[in-house]
Amino acid sequence: MDWESRARSLANQVTDPDSRWLAPVATIPRHHLVPRWWDADSSGTWVLRDGESDTEAWAEAAYSDRSLVTKVGRLHADHAKPDDRPGGLPTSSATLPSLVVRMLRYARLGPGLPLLDLGTGAGGLAAYASDRFGAENVTSLDVDAYLTSAASERLASMGYHPRFVTADATEHVPGTYERIVSTVGLPAGRGLRPVLAALEPGGRLATTIGRTCLIITGWKHGDGDVLGQVEPDMAGFMLTRSGDDYPPGLAELFALARNAEGDERSTGRYPVVDVANAWELRSMLEVTTPGVELGYETSGRQRTAYLVHPDGSWARAAAEWTDRPEVHQSGPQRLWTALERVRNRLNAEGSLPLLGARVRITPDGLCHLSRGKWHATMG
Repeated sequence: MDWESRARSLANQVTDPDSRWLAPVATIPRHHLVPRWWDADSSGTWVLRDGESDTEAWAEAAYSDRSLVTKVGRLHADHAKPDDRPGGLPTSSATLPSLVVRMLRYARLGPGLPLLDLGTGAGGLAAYASDRFGAENVTSLDVDAYLTSAASERLASMGYHPRFVTADATEHVPGTYERIVSTVGLPAGRGLRPVLAALEPGGRLATTIGRTCLIITGWKHGDGDVLGQVEPDMAGFMLTRSGDDYPPGLAELFALARNAEGDERSTGRYPVVDVANAWELRSMLEVTTPGVELGYETSGRQRTAYLVHPDGSWARAAAEWTDRPEVHQSGPQRLWTALERVRNRLNAEGSLPLLGARVRITPDGLCHLSRGKWHATMG
């Protein structure tokens, strides 16, 4: 495989000509980090791709600016058989290189500054950082022992030997660091406390918050608070997990939302939207109504959205194309109504107050957001 020319082309695509990250992207053999991966076919079924059996497809995938799913549920592609069809959500991936570079830039790295790469994945961020600043300054942490082991072996074969740690970052982060970059969505509140404790005073954090697409950056002050902002940029990272897979989803509640008559039935104001992929709406919904899980289906021109919450609330909105939907809701919260309040604000003001908001993260993990007269707390 002529990977060198492909890597240079990728570097030119995802960095600027004068970028100091151009050389790491151009010299890391990304295909070595992802020898096998999962692709979803047209029906949404996960299908195994093996690089050795199709080197052209391997090169195309590895040196395109795309994320490659490496683990679905509990099954890593490295351990799968060709006819395996895993179910569940993706639980690990090789993040698209342009986003890795953006997160590294947000972290404001520098020579000799100890870096924690939180969420090893396939090892791409650790590889880029090791190439530019020296592996002795890089620690990469993941909850999954196979991910840290595989990344360690693959980076070692390239001549890089950063430190790898297997740990649940929502429970304990060993060591302290001047810079922490998280490529998983950290939970606001208690689950964020160990990460904050591992950040040295004067250090910088770059992360997303779980179930949002908000990139939050900030500097840690002597009182333990991290002060910064929501960047005018967004990213979709997987949630942190504490084991081989995510906890069971709200399957019974989704089944109820699909079939039941709601306690309240109405006509919605706005067309049905795939909330999970409407990143700003999804992020604001998590701020105002935390913990909502989402579903979305299409059949021809028919579109249906589902919202469910651990407290037993659920909503279903269905309509043809952009027609006003029929809405069913039940439970202690009216979830579609909460979403429509967010959409009302977006339409009335032309934007939501999230991007560019000021952030104060206190040592207890609470994220306090503010912009003008608007204030909100997550966690």
